[in-house]
Amino acid sequence: MGQARKIPVKSAAEDGGLDASLREILGYTVKRTSNILQADAAAVLDPLGLRITTFSALVVICDHPDVTQSQIAAALNMERSNTVLIIDALEEAELIGRHRVPTDRRAYALRATLEGMKTRDAAVRALSDREEILLQDLSREERATLMALLGRIKPQP
Repeated sequence: MGQARKIPVKSAAEDGGLDASLREILGYTVKRTSNILQADAAAVLDPLGLRITTFSALVVICDHPDVTQSQIAAALNMERSNTVLIIDALEEAELIGRHRVPTDRRAYALRATLEGMKTRDAAVRALSDREEILLQDLSREERATLMALLGRIKPQP
């Protein structure tokens, strides 16, 4: 089976505003923006041999040595079975290592290798540089406000 074709995401100006009514719905606008950011991040991470999910897990592992797969699954809101595949990919790329947790024979502690830390640093730099371009129309204050406001949206019962 071939690889899925990527459909470029267009801005409102580029698509003629056909979805103007939908853009009044927060969820639609956030999803549309997420699609733009995800596609851009994927293009930045691909040359480093990372996907968005492997990058996310690598950052958590670098920031929290000896974290377990279960902790990563919870932190990144992933299915545990998917987390295993992501950890396997990082280990196969020699970006992390697994070590038994002495107090729990079922669990593995994960630790980034030197190459993993270098890759994480390069990826963070590349994504930051790209975000500067994507967000160039927003001031530093507007960026901080955007992040703070998005962080306040929580699941409700």
